[in-house]
Amino acid sequence: MPKITKRLVESVKSQKKDYVVWDSDLPGFGLRVFASGKRSYVIQYRRDGRSRRYTIGLHGIWTAETARREAKVQLGRVAQGDDPAEERHDDRQAMTVQQLCERYIEDLHAGLILGKRGQPKRPTTVTTDIGRINGHIIPLIGKKRVRDLTKADVTKMMNDIILGKTRATRKTQKLRGKTILRGGQGTATRAVGLLGGILTYASEAGIVDKNVAHGIKKPKDRVRDRRLTHSEYQLMGKILDKAERDENLATMVSIVRQIALTGCRRSEIIELRWSDVDLPNSCLRLS
Repeated sequence: MPKITKRLVESVKSQKKDYVVWDSDLPGFGLRVFASGKRSYVIQYRRDGRSRRYTIGLHGIWTAETARREAKVQLGRVAQGDDPAEERHDDRQAMTVQQLCERYIEDLHAGLILGKRGQPKRPTTVTTDIGRINGHIIPLIGKKRVRDLTKADVTKMMNDIILGKTRATRKTQKLRGKTILRGGQGTATRAVGLLGGILTYASEAGIVDKNVAHGIKKPKDRVRDRRLTHSEYQLMGKILDKAERDENLATMVSIVRQIALTGCRRSEIIELRWSDVDLPNSCLRLS
């Protein structure tokens, strides 16, 4: 058995099934490697003739060294007769969906929630996720205990969003001063997808045993691929030229024009830095 170090944690490879690497120096301390590639630190011990496992936390939130120190603390408590896993079980039995979402948002802001490319989610994605959490998920199922959540609850949440039960207009500090929360099939599909990600996060953190959002039949998220015609581009150009005369709209006009000319996503233009602009070669180099 190897010693669990930063180098080891970063070098282990995921397999088809989850597995645990046990530490050579501290008996009972281990690194759980998920099939998804994520890793968490655990301890394992026996209490009342049964093997118990306690999750310290995900790698990234914890380092190998901080997790080792926490493992020593918890194993010391075990030696004195305490049962950390049972205490954790009692805590998570009482955790609500809202409390889980608040914990998820904290880790979102800390850059610990990774996107599809294995990188921290972009600021605009974080803002969108938080909007869906606060606008749809928490109002509909926030008071439910996570352990009591069922597929029927998730399906009802989805249907309520489709029916527009969370539709609202809210004031903001942004330029336009308001944001509109819409219902509909697309919004519902994306909200259920986000809830599934939150429950996967909870599963990997040892908060829940299964993800009840998996397998929910969702409406197809329709992707629009219609392109503007030549005459529509001409009309848009005239509208932008007129709007540009208003100083309050100048920045917005510039953003729309750059999107139209480059085909970039809105977030890519809004977050564009001068370091991304290659003036000599007349191109943008996006990371």
